[in-house]
Amino acid sequence: MNNEKNYKIIFHIDMNMFFCSVAVIKNPSLKGKAFAIGRENSTKGVISTASYEARKYGIHSAMSLKEAFDLKPDLIVVEADFEMIRYYHNKFIGLIKEYSRLVEVASVDECYADMTDISKYRHPLDVAKEIQSRLVKEYKLPCSIGIGPTLFLAKMASDMKKPLGLVVLRKRDKVEKLYPLSVKEIFGVGKKTWPRLIESGINTIKDFEDERNKEKILSLVGKNTYDYVIDAINGKTSAEVMPLRYAKNESISESLTFDNYLCTETDILVEMRKMTKSLVSRINKSSLMTKTVSITLRNKDFKTITRSKTTEYLDDFYNIFDLVCDLLEDNYKENEPIRLVGVGLSNLKDKNEVMKEEYNLFTYKTFVEREKDLKKLISKLQSDFGDDLIQIGLKKESEDS
Repeated sequence: MNNEKNYKIIFHIDMNMFFCSVAVIKNPSLKGKAFAIGRENSTKGVISTASYEARKYGIHSAMSLKEAFDLKPDLIVVEADFEMIRYYHNKFIGLIKEYSRLVEVASVDECYADMTDISKYRHPLDVAKEIQSRLVKEYKLPCSIGIGPTLFLAKMASDMKKPLGLVVLRKRDKVEKLYPLSVKEIFGVGKKTWPRLIESGINTIKDFEDERNKEKILSLVGKNTYDYVIDAINGKTSAEVMPLRYAKNESISESLTFDNYLCTETDILVEMRKMTKSLVSRINKSSLMTKTVSITLRNKDFKTITRSKTTEYLDDFYNIFDLVCDLLEDNYKENEPIRLVGVGLSNLKDKNEVMKEEYNLFTYKTFVEREKDLKKLISKLQSDFGDDLIQIGLKKESEDS
C-alpha cells in the first residue's frame, strides 16, 4: 500500500451503530429488527441512534420520538445501558492497543491509531481485516476502518463505507474518491455551514477546491475554515496520533453485573483484582499513571455507590489494588448481596510528564533545602577559619598556575 515513503499509516476505527450493537448483545432478540435508542415507554425526547433496519424508514439520530413513531408506529425503543457501553468501549480500545501504542480516543465509539510501526512487517490491510474480524468474533461489535496518511483522510475513509467498511484513502486518491463527495461529508464542516455552501452552488469537494469558487466560499465560511479544508483534502493536516490529547479529562473503568449475587468481601475482591490487573495493564501500555482510584458497588436493591481515593501518581498493580482493598473495606457492609462491581482509574497523566513534575516540584525543593544548609555550613566555616578557606562556585587560581 505504502509507496509514498515516509507517510504515516493512520487507522480511524469507527464502531458501526455502537449503542445499537451493545443493545443487541444485551438483548439478542433485537437483531434484524427496526429499533432505536431512546426513552422507553415515551413519545418525548429524541433518538440517539437507530438500527440500520430502522433507518430504512427514514429514522435517524436526533429525530424526535414522536416523528419516529409517525414513520413507524411499531418501532421498538430501548434505553441505552451506559455501563455496558463503557464496558465494551474499554474492550474495543483495549483490543486496538494490542496493535499500536499510539491510540487516541476520539469518542465512545471511535479512535485513531498510528499503525506505522506494525505496518513495517505486516500489511496494513491484513491488520485492519484482523481487527474487524476479532471485534466481531470476540465482542460482536462491527466496525468500519479508514486508512490514510493523516487523521483527516483516515476519518473520511472510514465514513465512506458502512457497515464493516474498509477503505484506503491516499493523497493521490483525491480526484477519484474525494472530489465526488458532497461538501456535507467534509469532516469538520458544521451542519450550519454545508447547507450555505450547497445553496451557493458549492455541492462537492471538487467545487470547494475549484479556485474559481474561492472568493464565494471565503464569504461563507471564512479564511480559517477554507484554509483548513484545502490543506486537509490535500493531505497537509496532522498525522500525529496523540493518546493524551484529552487525558486531563480521561478515565477508564471496568464493571460487571452478576446473575448470582456476590455475598462476601473475598468474592468481590476476586473480581476487583481481575479488573484492576486489566486496567493497570492498559495504563502501562500507554505509559500513563493514575492519581485517583475508585470502586463502584450496586446491591440487590439497585442502590449504587461510587467511592474514590486520590493519592500520588501510581502505575503499579500492588499499590493500586491496595487502594481498591481499602475502599472496599471502608464501604462494603458485611454479607450484603452485590449485583455489580466496578473499578476505575482517573486523573490519568503521561508518565514522563509526572516524572518531570515530581522533579521540578519535589526533587528541586530538596536541592534548594540542601543548598541552604550548605551555605549555612560554609558561612560557619568561613567565620571560624577565614573567608578564603571555602568559596561557593569559585576556584581561586594559585600564583604558580
